[in-house]
Amino acid sequence: MEYFVNCNTAPLTPFTTPLDRSRVQHLFRRVGFSATIARVNQAIGQDAGTLVDQIIADALSLPPQAAPPWAGWNRDNYPEDDDLARQTVRTQTSSWALDYTRGLLNNTLRDRLSFFWSNHFVTELDFYESPGFLHEYTECLQRNALGNFKTFVSEIGLTNAMLFYLDGAFNNGNNPNENYARELYELFTLGEGNGYTEEDVIETSRALSGYTERGDVRWTPVTFDPTSFDAGTKTILGQTGNWGYDDVIDILFEQRQNEIARFICGKLYEFFVHPDSDDLEGNAQQIISGMASTFISNNFEIAPVLSQLFKSQHFFDENAIGVIIKSPFDLFLNFINESGFPYTDTTLSFAMESSRLLGQEVFDPYDVAGWQRDRSWINTNFIIGRWLTSEVLIQGFFQENPEQFRNLAMEVVGPAESNTSNPETVVAALVNKFLPKGLLTPQDFENALSVFKIEDVPGNYYGPDYVEGGLGLWMLAVSMEVPQQVFLLLMHLSRQPEFQLK
Repeated sequence: MEYFVNCNTAPLTPFTTPLDRSRVQHLFRRVGFSATIARVNQAIGQDAGTLVDQIIADALSLPPQAAPPWAGWNRDNYPEDDDLARQTVRTQTSSWALDYTRGLLNNTLRDRLSFFWSNHFVTELDFYESPGFLHEYTECLQRNALGNFKTFVSEIGLTNAMLFYLDGAFNNGNNPNENYARELYELFTLGEGNGYTEEDVIETSRALSGYTERGDVRWTPVTFDPTSFDAGTKTILGQTGNWGYDDVIDILFEQRQNEIARFICGKLYEFFVHPDSDDLEGNAQQIISGMASTFISNNFEIAPVLSQLFKSQHFFDENAIGVIIKSPFDLFLNFINESGFPYTDTTLSFAMESSRLLGQEVFDPYDVAGWQRDRSWINTNFIIGRWLTSEVLIQGFFQENPEQFRNLAMEVVGPAESNTSNPETVVAALVNKFLPKGLLTPQDFENALSVFKIEDVPGNYYGPDYVEGGLGLWMLAVSMEVPQQVFLLLMHLSRQPEFQLK
């Protein structure tokens, strides 16, 4: 697959042209896991500013997922037998992962961002196992997804999942553990080696000590124990005092606001616009600088930065469309949303398990640095796996109800062409629906058209606007072969390089 160079030179100023279908689909693929045909059609012709404002307002007003009944459970609520208790834990965490994945399909920007932040403020479920701690961590991600980043940093560091994962729960003042202090700077706020020293890490670990009253790792929330806090004087980022947890966050955001803003805005840019921000031909660094200025001037509120970005000419530029490789979750969830096919928990479980096999398991990023995304999703084994699992997903929908494939094609071409006799009309509409920039060459399109025109339909049955002398006996709305034709075309498209992009 070709590596994309970021040639986008468009500015951060607002995009004012009414949105066409391509740009609406682009927006929904980036701010969520795509959208239904009806939602796309509704947005075509809208002003980008109005549409983005509504998407952000919806995300901000959406409450976190309802807490499951077991959210506040302790050891007494579980079976006494350890094996049965572990089985209950597995059932609860699996159920919550399924609920969360369902939310990814439906909650657009809020959970697109909560999933993004889970790969920024990384924890790994295997390190703490507790369903209650998982819920607390997820709730923190959802509640802060578009909120204040300083508040987010402060709160996420005291979740039980994070305290156990990065050893904050073992950070005694008389023997400081540096893990969380190091990742706070290196991964969460500043970037590796950017604006802090090794001595800052050591001193910060002392200030973060004391959250060590932990009991059983799986069941007991961590609390602060003042006897294990280092009450001595520390010098952090040039500031000296008897600092504690809250002081560290205050000092960090006061002394390193420019570094934080550029680092976080750079990550948001690479996730939402283009994976290459260190470009030579485009102006990504200039765009990131503009975003960073907005971040700082809005006291580290996330929503204004995304509002500026999503409304911009830079975001809607042709060079921003179809240049990010789909993650495994994108691959499956986008198709479910874009096809509009009814799905069940079994469907979502298949998508989750397939994503795991392809390197992306919900609540379990690869390591503390998270999934590296984009080109890391594609190698010899993974691309074959992506083809095969996509085909199984499509086959499952076909076995469930072949006629829904005809309905999909009729919805995609629109009412005016719903009973067309021209196969090119159908193929072009489906190609442009599922591939962000269509197919690369005319020959690629001819290949797709050939797949669609199965031998069961004589060539002269297609309409006169397709072949001279065509009879028009084949019609999208009524011909019995249509569901199979659409199915075979989608199977073909799922193996095309362009299908891997968003």
